[in-house]
Amino acid sequence: MGSIKAVGGDRLVFCSIVHPSRNSEKNALLLSESIRAFAGSLSENPVWCYVPGNGEKLSTDARDRLLALGVTLIPFEMDPEMARFPFTGEAQAAAAAEAMALGKTDLVAWMNANTIVLQEPKGLLLQEGKSLGYRPVHHTNIGSRYDGPLDPFWALVYSLCDVPDDSVFPMVTHVDGETIRPYFNAGYHVTRPKRGLLRAWRDAYLEAYREPLLQAFYRQDPRYRVFIHQAVLTGVILSHLSADELQELPPEHNYPLHLHSEDVSEHRPTSMEELVSIRHEGFYGDADWYEKMPAREPLREWITGRLLP
Repeated sequence: MGSIKAVGGDRLVFCSIVHPSRNSEKNALLLSESIRAFAGSLSENPVWCYVPGNGEKLSTDARDRLLALGVTLIPFEMDPEMARFPFTGEAQAAAAAEAMALGKTDLVAWMNANTIVLQEPKGLLLQEGKSLGYRPVHHTNIGSRYDGPLDPFWALVYSLCDVPDDSVFPMVTHVDGETIRPYFNAGYHVTRPKRGLLRAWRDAYLEAYREPLLQAFYRQDPRYRVFIHQAVLTGVILSHLSADELQELPPEHNYPLHLHSEDVSEHRPTSMEELVSIRHEGFYGDADWYEKMPAREPLREWITGRLLP
């Protein structure tokens, strides 16, 4: 696995998940190559990619390229029933990464594979006393507006996760600029493994997603089923960490490239080069992505070179 490089007083490992599919493998390669190319003093830190099952279903090309980048591929078992829900693999893999990191590193930086790092992500090196570095969700979606009453869905989530009343605070979404009750993005965060937050998330999710009272919400709006993992993560954070343990990462982190045209915030970038990291929805699936991407020529050329077979 190799040693974990000490950086900025903390040791940090990058973690993600790669599924045996063309898009997931392409995403994981883009993420891993971007860390090696652009993460500065963190570029040589370990990258752990979790692979569902025994890991043998990854394509030979993806496996070889990831290993050549020094990525450690780690098989893990997914709960087969839970796997029917979106993003359940991410919750289980993040918990496995946290358990594996105990005693090996101070910080686990979880990034869903549809992330690209563009600059040294110094913000991931948490301040002393902080246990979670987070970004708010991109837009309100199923979130609960802070100036309105607590809706039945979130009331149920709070109840299932034992969220104290005094732990709720206003949070501003990344793109639409709405003030909502806390709703954390599950695809990009950094934690201290000794706090056990990600394992608590997995355990709470395993119990909560089958809750009979949630079934009505799944039927009412499919978004509740898609984002229940993120709602449970929010409940677990609020019940396990105090407000002074939370560190909001700058808006240059986890920027949603696919929502650039909808961004009404004061932080809307004019080009990707202004950002530390982006999230995307497989932009390369658009035949005209090269012309549409808000980036200068060198970065677009770098991405193109990684997308070629």
